[in-house]
Amino acid sequence: MFYKIKALNEKGIKIYLHCFEYGRAHSKELEKLCEKVFYYPRKTGLLNNLSPLPYTVKSRISDELVKNLLGNNFPILFEVLHTCYLLKDERFKNRFKIYRHSNIEHDYYRHLAVAENNILKKIYLNKEADRLERFEPIISNADLILAVSTKDLGYFKKNYPNVKSVYLPSFHPNNKINIKEGKGDYILYHGNLSISENYEAAFWLIKNVFSKINYPVKIAGLNPPETLKTEIDNPDSNRGKHIELIANPNDEQMNSLIDNAQIHTLYTEQATGLKLKLLNVLFKGRFVLCNDKMLAGTGLNANESLFICNSPNEFIKTIELHFNLKFEKTLSTIREKQLENFSNGKNVERLIGFLEHY
Repeated sequence: MFYKIKALNEKGIKIYLHCFEYGRAHSKELEKLCEKVFYYPRKTGLLNNLSPLPYTVKSRISDELVKNLLGNNFPILFEVLHTCYLLKDERFKNRFKIYRHSNIEHDYYRHLAVAENNILKKIYLNKEADRLERFEPIISNADLILAVSTKDLGYFKKNYPNVKSVYLPSFHPNNKINIKEGKGDYILYHGNLSISENYEAAFWLIKNVFSKINYPVKIAGLNPPETLKTEIDNPDSNRGKHIELIANPNDEQMNSLIDNAQIHTLYTEQATGLKLKLLNVLFKGRFVLCNDKMLAGTGLNANESLFICNSPNEFIKTIELHFNLKFEKTLSTIREKQLENFSNGKNVERLIGFLEHY
């Protein structure tokens, strides 16, 4: 969302940003990019979790938000389902309303529940998935749906045929291909390790791939669970000798890890939305290995530096074939061609075109 705001600002579009806060400091950078930023407290707590509405929606209902939105007649971009409570509000009936999704939310939450080991979190995620599925038809009140993948586009066209749906990939930090030529000396897996989808992927890779090879491996991300640390440091496995866990790297460290890795391994059990870390490593990283669910709905195909690996043996063999190869300039040229549909510049022009038809 930040890079969407940045791209719109660079094209001279004035943005009034409404966001809910719960602990983070106000952003001076966002305030520079927007005409005005409105902040609202998120109403967390048990009572809001007892509502038939999704907790993520109920905790973002605000009379002050309604008042501020009614202060003008601009188009409204609702970012993800959590923000969509006002889509059915009669006071906004004549406003141009865009729904921007990131995942099919009830599917996403159910997958998180499957991967979650904490029983209370698992119960919450399953309950929230049910509520999100019941709530989702509210998007039939939108005038336009922006889908982040062609797979999800098909879902919206089938389930909400009366609303125009178009494919518009996610915005991201990269304006051009910037991949180091030559060779790195480690394999990288990265992600927000506090999210069950990501730490379960890390466990799968450690157990099935990383423990079967002798090349250096770095696993990096936010707030890794103790169980992941234990899995790597298990003295009976000798994994700690070639697998390194890097907890909570800052932006500079993370960018350096991505830039200098020889091979990036990506794995998911959720074929939902668009994985932003996939885009990041394709714009910045050398050889990329991922399973087919990671690419679902992206239109991306395997080539000389992007490999689809769906089994441990496929990961291991591909690592062995490419760990000692140099990344040549010709591969960057191929990657650049491959990523044309993910240009922020082109996609912001498309978004502005939708607004101009309002």
